[in-house]
Amino acid sequence: MAFSVPQDVEPVLIEPEAIAGFFGMPAGSTGLVIFAHGSGSGRFSPRNNYVAAALRQSGLATLLVDLLRPDEELDRRNVFDIDLLAARLLAAKRWAFEAPATSHLRAGYFGASTGAGAALRAASVGSDIGAVVSRGGRPDLAMDVLPMVRAPTLLLVGSLDGPVIELNRRAYEALTSKKRLLIVNGAGHLFEEPGTMDEVIQHAADWFVEHLGRPANGE
Repeated sequence: MAFSVPQDVEPVLIEPEAIAGFFGMPAGSTGLVIFAHGSGSGRFSPRNNYVAAALRQSGLATLLVDLLRPDEELDRRNVFDIDLLAARLLAAKRWAFEAPATSHLRAGYFGASTGAGAALRAASVGSDIGAVVSRGGRPDLAMDVLPMVRAPTLLLVGSLDGPVIELNRRAYEALTSKKRLLIVNGAGHLFEEPGTMDEVIQHAADWFVEHLGRPANGE
């Protein structure tokens, strides 16, 4: 099935990294959520766009970006290059903070799989990220910088995703910011089971709406 760009988003290109993305901003947005996709996923993913559309319905602007260019995706090592992925997220954040439409909004990261590690590594730089949500993520890939993350962080893991649960528990212990680890009952790694993705969306939307309207340190 061919992918159709949602009517409420517009294509963007973030230079000089040539990062392609989809940006959507509902009227009266209370914050901006920048997506950090996992391996093999990107701005064309129906799952990611489903989540982004739901967040926009909650009053949040969204930016779905491809953290790797097509030529870079050919090298599988780049998929696990957390430093590279985090640098691209920082570029996307910089673009958002400089764009007139979004410069007033607090930004947050929504990371999945390896993208969660990149999101947390990027969030450890400075204190201008208001919240992080990890879905079935690998926050352990940023273990060395987790104590430096100041943003309130929500870790969402499926109850059927055994190995990743333990990795998230270790990451949870390493985090020193406001944090929550939530196990979604009956969900696997991709949250494909009926109702589980909608539960993720509700938890994520609540977390972002609560935290993006105030300073990243929660003060």
